[in-house]
Amino acid sequence: MPGGRLTHDDRQRIGVGLTDGLGYAEIARQLDRPTSTISREVARNGGPRGYRPDHAHHATAYRARRRANHVVDADGNHEAVVDKFAERFGQVMTENGLPRMAARVLARLYTTDSHSLTAAELVRMLRVSPASISKAIGYLEDLEIVSRERDPRGRHENYFIAEDVWLRAWQASARTNASWAELATEGADLFGTDTPTGARLHQMAGFFAQLSDDMSGGPTAAAANDAATILAALLHAGRPLTATQLAAALNWPSDRITTALQDAETYSAYTDPIVLNRPTPTTYTVAATPTRLTPTQRQLLTQGPRV
Repeated sequence: MPGGRLTHDDRQRIGVGLTDGLGYAEIARQLDRPTSTISREVARNGGPRGYRPDHAHHATAYRARRRANHVVDADGNHEAVVDKFAERFGQVMTENGLPRMAARVLARLYTTDSHSLTAAELVRMLRVSPASISKAIGYLEDLEIVSRERDPRGRHENYFIAEDVWLRAWQASARTNASWAELATEGADLFGTDTPTGARLHQMAGFFAQLSDDMSGGPTAAAANDAATILAALLHAGRPLTATQLAAALNWPSDRITTALQDAETYSAYTDPIVLNRPTPTTYTVAATPTRLTPTQRQLLTQGPRV
C-alpha cells in the first residue's frame, strides 16, 4: 500500500469520486489508500459537498509551510498568537452586529489550518459549554455561512465555513434590509403616508429598500422599465385606475401588471420624486414623494397663487 502525501492527481480522483457519489471506502480502494486517509482529507478540506481538489492541494501545501515556519510569540508559543488574533477577530465581528459566541466560533473556524473543527475542539478552544457551541453553530447555519458534515464513523460532526462566507454574509444582510423595507412599507400603508408616523415609515422603507437593492444589484432593467411605464400611465391618466384598467390600457397580462405595481411600490427610492399611491385598496395613482416637500410647502402649493 503506497505511503506518503496525497498528490494533486490523487485529489482530483477524490473529487471525481465524491461527485459520482462514491463512499470513502470505495475511493480509498481505487487509490489504494487507507479509508482514514480519504476521510481526513475530505473533512479538513470542506467536507463531501465542499471539497475542491485544487483548493485542497494548495491549502495542504500552505499548511505544510506554516508548520515549518509557525508564527510564535516571545515564548515560542504558536497557539497563544492564534488565540489572541482569533479573539480580536471575533470582537470586531461582535462590534459589527454578530452575536458574541457566534462571532468567536466563526473566528476560530476561519483561523484554523485544518479548515474544519469539531464541537469538542471548539469547546476546548473557547472554554465554553457544548450547548453554547451548538447554539452558535445553529445561528451560523441559519445564515448559511457554516456547514456540518458527520464523520464517516459517526463519532462526531465537523463544522466548516463556506468558501464564499463573506458573500453569503453580504447576501444575508441584503435580505435583512429587504425585510425592514417590507415591514416599514406595511406600516406606511397602515398609518397613511399623509400622517407623521406614515411619512417616517415611508422614508424608512425607501432607505432600506435602496440599501438592499444596492447590495443585491438593484432591480433588473426589465422590472425597472415596467414600473416606470406604470407610473407614466397613471401620470398621463391623471386619475385613479385599477389593475384591470391598467392591463386593458397597456395591453399587458394581469400578472405583468401585478408584478410592475409591486415593483413600483418596492423600489420607490428609484422612482423619486414621484411614487405609487393607493387612494383605495384596489385603485392606484401617482403622488409626490411624501418626504420631498414639507407640510408647509404642500399646503402653500395647494392654496394656489396669492392674489
